[in-house]
Amino acid sequence: MTKPLDIQTAMDAIRDAVRGYPKAAMFELAERGYGTPFQQLVACIISIRTRDEESLPLSIRLFEAAPTPEAVSALDPVTIDALIRPCTFHERKSAQIHAIACQILDVHGGDLPCDFDVLTGFSGVGPKCANLALGIACGQPRISVDVHVHRVTNRWGYVATRTPEQTLAALETVLPAAYRVEINRLLVPFGKHVCTGERPRCSRCPVLSMCAQVGVTTHR
Repeated sequence: MTKPLDIQTAMDAIRDAVRGYPKAAMFELAERGYGTPFQQLVACIISIRTRDEESLPLSIRLFEAAPTPEAVSALDPVTIDALIRPCTFHERKSAQIHAIACQILDVHGGDLPCDFDVLTGFSGVGPKCANLALGIACGQPRISVDVHVHRVTNRWGYVATRTPEQTLAALETVLPAAYRVEINRLLVPFGKHVCTGERPRCSRCPVLSMCAQVGVTTHR
């Protein structure tokens, strides 16, 4: 019989289980010295519908050329596009990144404030990227729900939702503040390599005894 999920036990076990896997891109980027709110926000935009293996080096390439809003605003969208290609929707993202940099320069004096309403006020920036930037760059206890966080927490039975937006709202009511940033850092590699979308590796799962395995029909 499945035991009730204890989030502290689960997070401790997953922390150990993912040590050998590549880190989630935004956290890896911060560890490499690209941890400002602007850099984290832009890197998250680049990562949308793009694999970490591609978005991480593309973000680094952009920030090596232009690490600040002022430097990015001095580029034109065509130059930005050349730096972040081949991420998905690179032309649209290039224009978006340039516009955000210019707006930060014009409205905020070149420093992006750690403010959710400011970040989500930019065209194309939703709660996922805003929360991730605020969590990593600003230390705010905010939850960023991507496909992995959504899938794994529902598979556990920790929440019961149909969309990432609903998962965010549900997690905000049950997840302790201490884990609100870390849940994304841990569940991205865990969801990629262990609790996969199809045929999850349940035989390797360190929290199997607490997992309701919601929706799992076959596994490894």
